[in-house]
Amino acid sequence: MIMRKIEPMVIESSGKILGAKITGINLNQPIAQNEFYEILKSLSRYGVLHFPKQSITPQSLKDFSVHFGSLQIGVSGLHEPGFPEVSVLSNIIENGKPIGIADAGQDWHTDMSYNNMVGYTNILYALQIPRRNGKALGSTHFANMMQAYEDLPENLKMSLNTASATHDFNKFWENMRARPGSNRPALTPEQRAKRPPAVHPIFMTHPITGKKILYCNPGYAIRINEFDQAHSDAILQQLFDHQLQEKYQYTHEWNEGDLLMWDHLSTLHNAWPDYTASEHRLIKRCQVMADKVFDPHFIPAAVRMEAQAS
Repeated sequence: MIMRKIEPMVIESSGKILGAKITGINLNQPIAQNEFYEILKSLSRYGVLHFPKQSITPQSLKDFSVHFGSLQIGVSGLHEPGFPEVSVLSNIIENGKPIGIADAGQDWHTDMSYNNMVGYTNILYALQIPRRNGKALGSTHFANMMQAYEDLPENLKMSLNTASATHDFNKFWENMRARPGSNRPALTPEQRAKRPPAVHPIFMTHPITGKKILYCNPGYAIRINEFDQAHSDAILQQLFDHQLQEKYQYTHEWNEGDLLMWDHLSTLHNAWPDYTASEHRLIKRCQVMADKVFDPHFIPAAVRMEAQAS
């Protein structure tokens, strides 16, 4: 297991295909520039970062998140009062109304691939975690898309080298509505207009590591644009089956006070729905777009080179 100490932080690898734990930093306080760069490099290296035992306000969650890029405002309207950038993820019902979005059971996806400006990271802060017989429920599963690209057959890499896929938010939303017990209404025409389909390369170069990634996910991808529908469906299924192999997966089991962030560009994720409506879950979330990370001036060249060398 790899451990690095960068005052005051300690960064400890999970020893698995993804994941690292960072301690020695209070995210309810402003972070220093050197701390930001270390977190940024670690996110690129490990894909998923876990900051345990945090106690932060919605303002601090927003302030920390905006270091990494612009924040998306959700279409549901279920957010922290006064903070439209801070979504509430919860199965709790108060006065007959949900206080948040029920996010478990979403299937594998990458947030904001449906945008022209794709997502860079999600940053979640856990306030209430369901448990049964002492075991935490509602874990989040991740899959490594850098390694998934590396392991693709060469003929598939060649045939898809310049190919693109269409990603549609409505595919994901309708799949969620079809889940048993879902309280999601259909998107209104106005909401759909705010989330039109977007087109992205199937293979993307990560802006910090410089490595190729498989940027195509079951939650939103609906079509390979260069192929007819039947061929597209067959290749998409091949990609989905490949990227979801167990060898690429990593699981985070939540505790109250956890702050978790992950790299959307290099991972897929899936919130596991193994708890009931009476087993309450409450998490606050910021969704960060990739507008900064694709800017070559976002971090110094030396920091970027160090990230690529790790």
